[in-house]
Parts: sequence; structure tokens; C-alpha cells
Amino acid sequence: MYVSEWENGKRTISDRYAAILRQILGVTDAELRGSRPEPAPSRADGYDELLSRIDSASSVGQSMVKTFNDQTELLRTMDRQMGASGLVDQMTGHLAALEDALNFAVLPSARRPVALALAGASTLAAWQAIDSGAVERAWRHYELAKRAAHDAEAPMYLAHAMGEQAYVLCEAGRPALGLELIRDAQRTLGQAGSPRLRAWLYAAEAELCAHAGFPDDCQRALDAAVASIPPGPEDRDPDMLSIFLNDAHLARWRGNVLALLGDDDAVTSLYGALEVVDPTFVRAQAGLHSDLVQAHLARAEYDDASTHMRQARLLASRTGSVRQRRRIDLLSTRL
Repeated sequence: MYVSEWENGKRTISDRYAAILRQILGVTDAELRGSRPEPAPSRADGYDELLSRIDSASSVGQSMVKTFNDQTELLRTMDRQMGASGLVDQMTGHLAALEDALNFAVLPSARRPVALALAGASTLAAWQAIDSGAVERAWRHYELAKRAAHDAEAPMYLAHAMGEQAYVLCEAGRPALGLELIRDAQRTLGQAGSPRLRAWLYAAEAELCAHAGFPDDCQRALDAAVASIPPGPEDRDPDMLSIFLNDAHLARWRGNVLALLGDDDAVTSLYGALEVVDPTFVRAQAGLHSDLVQAHLARAEYDDASTHMRQARLLASRTGSVRQRRRIDLLSTRL
């Protein structure tokens, strides 16, 4: 009864129920209540208050920045293992604190480390929003991440935010435009970025090429990703902590791309990736099983596809991934 009254505007959602629904649905308070958040009253009404805020921001030292980054890392780990839907409130509060610190920081020496922390946190928040199906929120977070990366003078963070933002365009039905954005990100990075990030951008380019229907460009981008990836089992980029990519991850990505193209080699790559996938990457496992569904369907191997479909659906439900569930539902129509 409450749901009907909320939908018809006969009853307002109490704060108690709002907190529960935000975690279930993976939405912000403004999205839940169907309104834009009211602008916060200015807390810098006079010069004394303004100067107090500026002094407070200027005192944000390395220890506070480390605290911000540690919070981002905790949210990243929770997201990887449990999904994004239950983290909306924490992520919203975290970004607000970072933005507040940046807004009142005056000198570049104070702004840059906070801006860099904000760029990393905003990109994570944006990917979580994509996973929750909140595409407009994802787009706004990516724009925030790009502005923060500009402020931090950090081309790697800027290129990464642009590369991930291309996926919003792809899933909105504009893969060719997303591909242009990926290639612009590569030009923005140039040769200044880490090899692992360059490999990530090439792999993302290959995926967008597959969606846009450019198989030859897709293969060239895959080859470039393989040539760029550093050897060895290490997967974390020390200069770009949101990037996890090694040969095993790339094999999974290659299998995904080949599955999109309907290539028979996709199955071999994907089973190889399944054997070495990190069990803490729960959402990635859901994607891997979805890739195997697609690859087996291309070979008309329906029993195998059904097996991986069940596993993909189970893992997607475990993380509350709207994005993965949408893909699984589309694939299920072909069984």
C-alpha cells in the first residue's frame, strides 16, 4: 500500500524508508524522491566564515588526503566484492567531503592532491552508477572526474575518466561516438601514461570497435593492448590505482571482444581466464560467465550457454548489478 501511495504522491517517503530503499535500489536521495537536491544554504555568509573555510581547507595535509584515498580504496573493495547498490550513501558523502575540501582550497599546492583524490573517487562513483543503471548520475560523475583531473594536472586520470565515460555512450546506443572519445583519451595521454593504462585504453578501444562494427580496427587494438601490457602476474597499476590489468585480465577482455564479434577463439580465451580469475572480483566473474554465454550461443552450444547463464545470473544478483542483469536478460532471449 505504501508503494502505491508513494508513487501517486499521496504519501511522502519518510527518512527511515528512504534509507532502506536507497540501498535496495542503488539510487541517491534526490533520485528516489524524484527531485533535484535543494541547494545547500551557504555556510560562507560573511568574510569571517569564508576565511575560516579557506583556512580549514589549506590545512588539509598529506594525512587527510591519505584518509580520503583510504576511504576510496575501501569503497572500491566493497564494490568489487558486494556490488554498488548498497554504497550510494557512503559514496555520495565521500564525494561531498572531497568537493568541499577542493572548493575552499586556494593555492595549487593545496588543490592538486585533493583534486587527484576527487578524480579517483568520482571515476569509481561513476562506474558504480553505471552498474546501478543510473546513467545520468554516471555522466555527471565522469564530468566531475575530468574537471578534477584537469585541476590536478593529471593526464592519466583524465584519460581514464574519458575512457570509462565512453561506455556510457556505448550503452546508450552510440558506440561510434564512444570510440571517438576513447581515441581522444589516447591522444590526451600520449606517451606520458603508464604502459598498463595504455593497454587498458587499447582494450577499451577494441571493445568499442566490436560494438561499432569495425572488426579490423578491433583486432589491431587488441594486438596493441597485448603489446603494451607489462609482463608478470601483477595487475595493479601503482600510478593509476583503479586499473587492474594483467595477462589474465586481458585474456578475459579479449574473449569478451571476440564473443561480441562471434569469433570461435572467444571460448578458448574465456575458459583460460575463468581458471585464473580472482574470486574477489565477483562482478567481473558475472561478466565472464555472461561472455561465455555469448560465446557458446555463437557456436549454437545451448546447453553450455544455459549452464553459464545460471551462474552469471546468480553472481549478478549477488552484487545487485543492474547492468549485468540487463545483459543477461538480453542473452536469455536467444536461448
